[in-house]
Amino acid sequence: MRKILVTGATGFIGRYVVEELIRLGHTVVASSADAAKARTASWYPKAEYIPFDLSRMDASCNYYAFFGKPETLIHLAWEGLPHYKEAFHLEVNYPRHAAFLGNMVNNGLSDLTVIGTCLEYGMQEGELREDMPAHPANAYAEAKDRLRRRLEALSSTRNFDFRWVRLFYMYGKGQNPNSLLSQLENAIGRGDKVFNMSGGEQQRDYLPVEKVASYIVRIALQSKVTGVINCCSGRPVKVIDLVRDFLKDRQGDIALNPGYYPYPDYEPMRFWGANTKLKTILKDE
Repeated sequence: MRKILVTGATGFIGRYVVEELIRLGHTVVASSADAAKARTASWYPKAEYIPFDLSRMDASCNYYAFFGKPETLIHLAWEGLPHYKEAFHLEVNYPRHAAFLGNMVNNGLSDLTVIGTCLEYGMQEGELREDMPAHPANAYAEAKDRLRRRLEALSSTRNFDFRWVRLFYMYGKGQNPNSLLSQLENAIGRGDKVFNMSGGEQQRDYLPVEKVASYIVRIALQSKVTGVINCCSGRPVKVIDLVRDFLKDRQGDIALNPGYYPYPDYEPMRFWGANTKLKTILKDE
């Protein structure tokens, strides 16, 4: 069993990652900037919680020692979402997170898993493979891509295992209230008669957040497959079909109004992930 630090532990994915690690018997050091939220988490009595706000980072501090010299770091923290186009990601987040992770590695961290995004592939369509070049088309994706390249360069001079997990789309309890399914659930709860949405013909790759968290943990706990790893189902699903299935499961009585909103301009119409590397990890467990 390992001692594992999880940043962003109070976030949508973080809470599930921490619970999965605890379930597997690992010692978890959980961290986030929101100590009050952490105290309400179900994992709080079962993990060591160390509050930490990246905006207050002190470059002279040894953060590897500060967090008790964890054997593994799963870095989920990232601020400012879902505002993908904001310059904040490049001007503030990128240097801040690069400095923190560099501090951890330079002070002794030997095993690092960082969360990336499918948006790093940019406007490329179809099945997206890890060996394809990144062409980020918004500030968030560009910041993530810069961070990945910075860490890859660091790994050539420092001896640490490094995995970059590109997340695709997910859904589940605790999701951002502005997300599609959260808005639909709220509309059902209010008794709305009509739900306005985009045309719904775009194809995406979806997983429930519990499965995403399980996959992140399994990726982080192995060393055979490293580098960029897609965390995805490998199957394209139309957004309209996802919404209809959600309504069927909830027995929601609401009329859909597709085409009310335009399609997002920061992502292509059709894309999903290739999951060969992920399946290799799961097969080898």
